[in-house]
Amino acid sequence: MAKISGNPFLEFDPSKLMGDLKVPGVDVESIIASQRRNIEAVTAANQLAFEGFQAIVRRQAEVLRTVAEDVNRAVGELSAAGTPEEKAAKQADLVKAAFEKSLSNIRELSEMIAKSNTEAAEILTKRVSDSLDEVKAAIAKAKA
Repeated sequence: MAKISGNPFLEFDPSKLMGDLKVPGVDVESIIASQRRNIEAVTAANQLAFEGFQAIVRRQAEVLRTVAEDVNRAVGELSAAGTPEEKAAKQADLVKAAFEKSLSNIRELSEMIAKSNTEAAEILTKRVSDSLDEVKAAIAKAKA
């Protein structure tokens, strides 16, 4: 591990310490490799979660921009309507359309969040499964 700064905690290399320990029946290199894969899996899951978060924020911004455009259009349509009855009918139509669009947007954002969470969880689930297989293999190897 490369030296990052003058901070001794950041410069600590556990693989060197573990490599110096010679415990019979314990494959230190495989333990270190397994922990490295654990860190890589967590990093990949975090990266996916962050990318999902960015996509959700971008979509929310698009939704807000669309809502602002829809409000401006609705104001124009309401002011163009004639009689009070026509205005009331137009207003009811606009409110219904806005409500349906809002539900659609909420559903879409919820699905985006669920997809992002599922993808990140799948990476971690696979790594836990692989890690347990590695432990079983190490135990079998130690018995042999």
